[in-house]
Formats: sequence, C-alpha cells, structure tokens
Amino acid sequence: MVSLNRVIMQRSSRRMINALRPDRLDVAEISGKWGRGFGFRSYTAFRFPQHDICQGPFVDAEGQPLSFDLILANQVWEHLDRPYRALTHVRQMLRPGGHFWIAVPFYVPFHAAPYDCSRWSARGLKNLLIEGGFDEDKVETYQWGNRNAARRNLETPWPPDHNPATDGLEDEPDMPICSWGLARI
Repeated sequence: MVSLNRVIMQRSSRRMINALRPDRLDVAEISGKWGRGFGFRSYTAFRFPQHDICQGPFVDAEGQPLSFDLILANQVWEHLDRPYRALTHVRQMLRPGGHFWIAVPFYVPFHAAPYDCSRWSARGLKNLLIEGGFDEDKVETYQWGNRNAARRNLETPWPPDHNPATDGLEDEPDMPICSWGLARI
C-alpha cells in the first residue's frame, strides 16, 4: 500500500522524473530508496548517519565531490538541522543542467527520525530552493492535500494507507499535506 499522504505526489513526481529520461541519468538518493524502480543508468543511495548531507557533499576516495545528473530527497529535508547548507552541498554535486527532486511533508504529525525540524508548503519549498541557490525560473513546486487526509493523519498507526474506497484524492489548496518540487542547475 502507498501512504495516503503520498499518492498524488508520487504520481506527479514519476511523470516529472520519467520526462528526464531516467535511462540516461546518473542518480543519487539521499537517505531513501524511492528512486530504485526508475531504471536509471546508475543509482547510488546514501544513508544517514554514514552520509550526512548537512556536513558536506558526498565525495570520492580523493575527497572530490561526486557528480550526478539527478539527486533525489524524499521526505528527508524536514529532518535536517541545516537545510540551506544541505542545498549548497546538493548543488556542488549536480552536473551542469542537473536536477534536484525533493518531497517534504507539510501537515503531518511530529516524527523524529532522529529529528523533526521543518515544514514547507509549495511556496515555502520554492523559496527554500531559491534561497539555496537555484534560479527561480528553474524551480517548479507543487502541493496536495485535503481535510480527509489531514484527519487521517491523526490516526495510529501513522502514516495512513490510502484506501481508494474511502479516501478521495481531490485537492484542497488551503489544506496541504505534502509538497514536492524539481529544481535545475
């Protein structure tokens, strides 16, 4: 099952990433595994705490930043103590024309893993990416949510699984549950 909070985000994001021609991309994922199923030319997952994007770019044996066409961060940035610094490190690892895809929660319960620090709407996420050094005209962000999903976020266990029979996927723009975006160097 997929989390109710992520149904629309995952559909939209798959379209975005598939439009980039995954078979031509060298990809890194920060503390996740969402990108494994795309058929990328190469795929490397970096897990916290062995790899902490706040501490610096991921480097090779000689200490040089690794280089990627696309970097993915699914439900990671809300856990970072230094999200702006981390964006600087992401940009250091992107090749010219490279992309950074990010997805974050907005209206979800506190979930320390190991920390829970921030929330962003689509507008806030766009501002974060711009402040992190991406050009405004090369950033696209979206959000989705509705009151039913917000109520379901109060249930345990959390997060709630999507039940197509009872969980409508209509968007209520004034009730965002999650935000996501794609930024290009």
